[in-house]
Amino acid sequence: MPVAIGLGLFYAALFVGSGASLPFMPLWFKAQGLSGAQIGVILAAPSFARTVAAPALALWSDGFRLRRTPMVWMGAGATLAFAAVGLLHGFWGWLIAWLTGSILLGMLSPLADVIALRRSRRDGFAYGLPRGVGSAGYVFGNVVMGAVMLRAPVVSVLIWTIAAAALASLAARLVLPSEPVHEVADIPARTDLAEGLHGLLRDPTFMLAIGSIGLIQASHGFYYGFSTLLWRRQGVPENLIGMLWGFGVGMEVLFMWFLEPWRRRVGPARLLIVGGGAAVIRWTALALSPAPMLLFAIQALHALTYAATFFASLRLIEQLSPPQSASAAQTLNSVFSGGLMMGLVTLASGPMFDAWGFKGYYAMTALAGLGLAGALALASKLRTR
Repeated sequence: MPVAIGLGLFYAALFVGSGASLPFMPLWFKAQGLSGAQIGVILAAPSFARTVAAPALALWSDGFRLRRTPMVWMGAGATLAFAAVGLLHGFWGWLIAWLTGSILLGMLSPLADVIALRRSRRDGFAYGLPRGVGSAGYVFGNVVMGAVMLRAPVVSVLIWTIAAAALASLAARLVLPSEPVHEVADIPARTDLAEGLHGLLRDPTFMLAIGSIGLIQASHGFYYGFSTLLWRRQGVPENLIGMLWGFGVGMEVLFMWFLEPWRRRVGPARLLIVGGGAAVIRWTALALSPAPMLLFAIQALHALTYAATFFASLRLIEQLSPPQSASAAQTLNSVFSGGLMMGLVTLASGPMFDAWGFKGYYAMTALAGLGLAGALALASKLRTR
């Protein structure tokens, strides 16, 4: 099987689960009687824990001969943890089980990115091709689960999440290439990650980059956690909610597949500015609780708020870190934007949902505005660097 196709199938297997769980698991937790603040804690906990767990799991993964081997085990562990969510009862049991499953499953994407970026350079295919197939799987999860929720009980989303985690574990074993973790002559010392992190933390330009990226990406926290509940409160049916999520990610897929020449011309620094500006517009528009038919136009901005920012981050982190610190740089970026910042925003989103409803999006506008200001400053520094 060609490597690009295998990677695409793996990404699809991985994201078909999050495409259902991210919009609709809050409905399951709500059905168990949890408040918005409690749901926010459960959704935020994995992001906080990832700040410690991600570097530790990355070091553990480096101890295997093949990159895919720890991915198989983490996918299996996530399956068991999500199954425990359905077997346990009460806030603390759900919190621990969901945190464990989310951390383990969340590690599979960056590890797959390592394989995909390396093999895309070696084999000559565009990284956005298999990653876009994964996003298509995410859209499938959005749309199908939205339709299922109209006719089936809310526990269906938990069953889907468990099955999808098992599928991701199986796909890691069957369709990923047998990529070695290290070349025989290039096995780093265990202290390399810590030394690389220390050097990067002292680089003001690098820290400005991950700070700006983190603010823009973390401004999605309120949307990820509570847009489904808000739209449902507005009277939008579940199948249309699934379509709205799917449409946004569909625009992301088109961005990944067809705009590679434009992305290269624009460059990562300006691409980050585009992502930040689009986020300011998107969250301000959603704060006004627009009519459902207008939501599709707003959701199209996901191609810029998420995908443009994501691609900008890949290139900026690569550009701003020395080769020997590449792994440390990607880990630090993941820990900051996907961990600490996203955790803080998601935690705050629960009380904002309870108190402000749609107006909570204005706080996301402010975050995205700070990220945009940082992106503008970063572009200026890079021009004179």
